[in-house]
Amino acid sequence: MVENGIVKVLVSEEEIQKVVKRLGAEITTFYGKRESDLLVIGLLRGSFVFMADLVREIKLPLMVDFMALSSYGDGTVSSGDVKVAMDLDTSVEKRDLLIVEDIVDTGKTFSKVIRMLKNRKPRSLKVCTFLNKPECRVVDVKIDFCGVDIPNEFAVGYGLDYAQEYRNLPYIGVLDQALLQE
Repeated sequence: MVENGIVKVLVSEEEIQKVVKRLGAEITTFYGKRESDLLVIGLLRGSFVFMADLVREIKLPLMVDFMALSSYGDGTVSSGDVKVAMDLDTSVEKRDLLIVEDIVDTGKTFSKVIRMLKNRKPRSLKVCTFLNKPECRVVDVKIDFCGVDIPNEFAVGYGLDYAQEYRNLPYIGVLDQALLQE
């Protein structure tokens, strides 16, 4: 069933499960080949659903932590002004970091987070995103583990929101343009 306001499904619930399993296996293989002190960092709020599923598919010892950032407010376009609302509790120095994001579009916010974390001297830093919008990219961001490339449409569901709504959808859908207020 497609919820009110969703004009089409981009990634079904079944596809999400397959992608998460694939990413978990790729990450397990990558970090399993080395002695690793893996810290998985979720960027709140959007990544929490994906990250919860993903860490269950990573078959290695790991720790988790979260950062809360803001660059959108209730709008649909990133301001590029990144505010850290909640920082990590864990030191990242000399750790292997895996940053987990729900979606990378312009790359503005994400590149600032990467730069901020690299300044804290981790041993390594890799990026995992569930959704990637390459045609929106303004700032080059290297994505090491990518779930699904999607077109430049406003996606919601599976943790992604519009004005804090739609996060609980079990699929990724496109929100009706008439509902979007800039």
